Amino acid sequence: MPKYEFTVNGKDVEVDVPAEMPLLWVLRDELRITGPKYGCGVGVCRACTCLQDDEAVQTCMVKAADADGTEITTIEGLADDDELHPVQQAWLDRDVAQCGFCQPGQIMQAVALINETSEPTDADIDKIENVCRCGTYGRIRQAIKQAAENM
Repeated sequence: MPKYEFTVNGKDVEVDVPAEMPLLWVLRDELRITGPKYGCGVGVCRACTCLQDDEAVQTCMVKAADADGTEITTIEGLADDDELHPVQQAWLDRDVAQCGFCQPGQIMQAVALINETSEPTDADIDKIENVCRCGTYGRIRQAIKQAAENM
């Protein structure tokens, strides 16, 4: 099997996996990083959203070979030691999570949006396609706006 090298949450890793293995399974099964969640497996629910070279991607759709040489950030890599990332803190402040299953993907998508647009509008936030079965979209919107103000 081929070996792939990339950086995950600031640490260099090497994995020996099939080229077609989804990055989600590399992260969860090979590297034991459980923040990205399996939801649909076809890139629709976006529970597996992480950053690849600072862009939001659905890791169920990224192949191991396509991660080679890139930088991956999962929810586990956002906090700076004991200091939460502003998006994580806003999520807590706004009491966003209910069941919590989709929240890692939601947070990573919000980080990508704020990195791209420092003052996201309602229209920008409306373009986020991550699914929240609990329907906390109003609080997600508030948290994204709060985080943007604090970044």
